[in-house]
Amino acid sequence: MLTHMSISAHLQSAGLRATPKRIAIGGLLFDGTDRHVTADDVAALARKAGVRVSLATVYNTLNQFVAAGLMKRITLDPDRTYFDTNVSDHHHFFFEDDGKLHDIPGHSVKVEGLPPVPAGSKVRSVEVIVRMAGDRKGR
Repeated sequence: MLTHMSISAHLQSAGLRATPKRIAIGGLLFDGTDRHVTADDVAALARKAGVRVSLATVYNTLNQFVAAGLMKRITLDPDRTYFDTNVSDHHHFFFEDDGKLHDIPGHSVKVEGLPPVPAGSKVRSVEVIVRMAGDRKGR
């Protein structure tokens, strides 16, 4: 678990001011384990930890973490967005029945036959989401 000081340093190294709310939310997320969370998940974690924070503040903070490169945003549809603490190049299994994401190592997926890239642009990344029916136990 990162300490208050190490969370502050982590935020500052990403170019963010270490405000009390960012430190509190960062402390819930950056504990060394990879997480896929929604803003509602983070708000619930905050309440459970006794951190008073509005859902709007959670959304703003998560989006600031994404902009600073501390998290990735995974938008599955207009109503479902996850935030991922694993910022390495990787892909996901999405289990539709329980709404859970699981990482797929980036090297495990080969993408071939991309269309020509428009002039003046370049591919920054390719992210594959494999949508799964049934739960993670294969039922």
